[in-house]
Amino acid sequence: MEINKPDIEKLLLSEDKNGSVIELDNYICSLCNWSEEIDILTEPQKNFYFNQELEREVNNGGFYQYFLNSSGSFAYETINSLLSIGANRTAIKLQRAIDLFPGVVPKDRVERQKALEKMGDSATEMWEELDQEFFVYEDDLNSLNLEYVRNNIDKF
Repeated sequence: MEINKPDIEKLLLSEDKNGSVIELDNYICSLCNWSEEIDILTEPQKNFYFNQELEREVNNGGFYQYFLNSSGSFAYETINSLLSIGANRTAIKLQRAIDLFPGVVPKDRVERQKALEKMGDSATEMWEELDQEFFVYEDDLNSLNLEYVRNNIDKF
């Protein structure tokens, strides 16, 4: 399947930041087959992908959903990807969500789902509090991600 690369420079100039981020996200998701082929991405593309996975999942179903789905496989990488764009406050929120796990967050999705089952309602309640903190958007993720793309345009 041929994947059409968007005009990234045009997206970076657009006043519709959200639309630009969505178009870039769709492109990168297609490139890596929704993380099935993550290794074909450049490091900057991976960082963008990890950041968007976090935002997409938390906005859709909170941190619980983030960890439940394949996105949770990249929790630790996402801390680094958030820091790489300067989203330090968001990285702290994700770290607090990670810290609710007993030990490390399992890379394997089935193991992670079993861990989630064992954690019970108390973790879910704490994640719901973190969800609300996340929704405040202390870091402007769209602007930070687009600036990161701008600074690494040759890798996109």
